[in-house]
Amino acid sequence: MSESRLRIVFMGTPSFAVKTLSALLDRGHEAVAVYTRPDRRAGRGRRPAPPPVKTFALKRGLPVFQPETLTPDAVSQFAALSPDAAIVAAYGVFLPKAALETPRLGCINIHPSLLPKHRGAAPVAASILQGDRIAGVTVMLMDEGMDTGPILAQERTEIRPSERADALTDRLFEMGSTLLAETLDDWSAGRIAPKPQDDALATVTRRLTREDGRVDWTKPAAALERQLRAFHPWPGTFTAWRGKNLKIWDARAADAKGAANEPGTVFRLPAGGVAVAAGEGALELLEVQLEGAKRTAAADFARGRDFAGSKLGESNP
Repeated sequence: MSESRLRIVFMGTPSFAVKTLSALLDRGHEAVAVYTRPDRRAGRGRRPAPPPVKTFALKRGLPVFQPETLTPDAVSQFAALSPDAAIVAAYGVFLPKAALETPRLGCINIHPSLLPKHRGAAPVAASILQGDRIAGVTVMLMDEGMDTGPILAQERTEIRPSERADALTDRLFEMGSTLLAETLDDWSAGRIAPKPQDDALATVTRRLTREDGRVDWTKPAAALERQLRAFHPWPGTFTAWRGKNLKIWDARAADAKGAANEPGTVFRLPAGGVAVAAGEGALELLEVQLEGAKRTAAADFARGRDFAGSKLGESNP
């Protein structure tokens, strides 16, 4: 249990943010309100679907607010809740200065990187894509900048060799939820001195787009394997084959000595299976999905098709 029961406004949207809200409730804090993104249409029926945080909050009987943006009226509503602190975990809505200054303990954010490295919208993907060996989570006080506020606490962890962005994100928020709950006690008791970030060491990530997932076969195979891990589940990794998108669900850099093929060319491996020549080495395809078809093992996909010898990345048949 927490040393003192605090009035918390929680702000978060995706499933991994639920871990943080749950940890705060388990510590005995009072969630006076939960803010999350509006329901979005999803699925084949395009019916409105609630964010995971909303679903969890309603099950716990917590009041939920879903403003598209924090307008002056929404900020006044927020201020009327008289929170001791606002906890922000992947909320996805900009907090204006008036909101940041409302809680007496400030607005506290969990960011899945070791700030000031990888500020911005896609820190986990950037960590994997760049080949970082160490990732981490930061608990920080929010200011008007993008992940620029002073640091309250950090925790490091090694990135596992085959770890993908969704699994690493879940693990970082699991770590961050515990760290946040402990840090909040120390912060409210005056035992923490916030540490300003060194802007000279900062790197910034951007929001990913669908096109980021397209494979550039001139890149080294090791970089393409990292791309596959970094962009799972969004935006995925895909290429073109005979006028259709070919999604690559699983692949690995392969030892392709003697395979002097032009980047993007599919060839058979001596031990079975298929690979694609890259700028350096080759990427062995393990599981793929052709547009309009089901996921399948790459070896099965190649069987009965004129796949080996063809070239990927060309949109025309």
